[in-house]
Amino acid sequence: MINVAIVGFGYWGPNLVRNFSSIPDVQVKKVVDLREERLKVVAQNYPNTEVSTNIDDLWTDTSIDAVVIATPVFTHFPLAKKALLAGKHVLLEKPMTDTVDHALELIELSQKLGKVLMVDHTFLYTPAVQKMKDLITSGQVGKVKYFDSTRINLGLIQQDVNVLWDLAPHDISILDYLVNDEPVSVNATGVSHIHNGVENIAYLTVNYSSNILAHFNCSWSSPVKIRMMLVGGDEKMIVFNDMEPTEKIRVYDTAHSVSSDEDRRRVLVDYRVGDVYIPKLGSAEALSGMARDFIAAVTTGSTPIASWKSGLNTIRILEASQKSIKSGGVEIKIQNV
Repeated sequence: MINVAIVGFGYWGPNLVRNFSSIPDVQVKKVVDLREERLKVVAQNYPNTEVSTNIDDLWTDTSIDAVVIATPVFTHFPLAKKALLAGKHVLLEKPMTDTVDHALELIELSQKLGKVLMVDHTFLYTPAVQKMKDLITSGQVGKVKYFDSTRINLGLIQQDVNVLWDLAPHDISILDYLVNDEPVSVNATGVSHIHNGVENIAYLTVNYSSNILAHFNCSWSSPVKIRMMLVGGDEKMIVFNDMEPTEKIRVYDTAHSVSSDEDRRRVLVDYRVGDVYIPKLGSAEALSGMARDFIAAVTTGSTPIASWKSGLNTIRILEASQKSIKSGGVEIKIQNV
């Protein structure tokens, strides 16, 4: 039996408790939250789960094997460090940490102690993203040339992180999963309409070593909710619309080839427009797949899809984007690790 403790029972905590509770041979033994009213909800729905407002008791509880941290990002590093030093495996909500240096310290500590360190990049476990991965890995899309993502809505404005840190980790981690490439630099711009220095609208461009160009549009201030992603290959193009209830993925047999007319010294572009293919997707809950992947890593030593590498690569881009925004959108090289 693997005993799990979940720290934070806010927006995402109930989903985590539900999914970990459904895994055979896993028990959510304890939920920790500072708010008594939230713990009452846990007690009503999960009477066999202990509740506490004192997180320090967690580090000395030798019956707890793993800790899931679903708290604000600025708390991730200190809480995860204490959990690792207490001999617990750790799953962190996204984003992994608030700085690259904090992420590196946790990674080094987890490896030294032989403990799993994983990030809850839930979207990597969705049937849609898994299908996109298959299409790219099998070569059907060809060589990926560009990536365009829009994630906007009239959303909850965070107080501790800007809109990129809140929304972009989803799509940055997806791109990191889909392509085996190294980001080299970013340009980012953003604006704060709430006058607290926290950008509620931001645009991020990431340049990759193989000339893949990625663009991310994130906003908490849109009257419409859009969750759309476009992956362009030199053979096919993929459109992922997460707002579609069923047909989330469309594959376009559309591409172009370029040749030169030596006599006229001009570039000739040949466009090919073919069929649109809508692949069938599974119905598995992504969060369940993530939770099971974490437990498998704990029990068998397997490498999870959303490993610390995924978390670190995402933080490297986010940290560089923050520097670019504060510097007026100038190009910022991504920190090598």
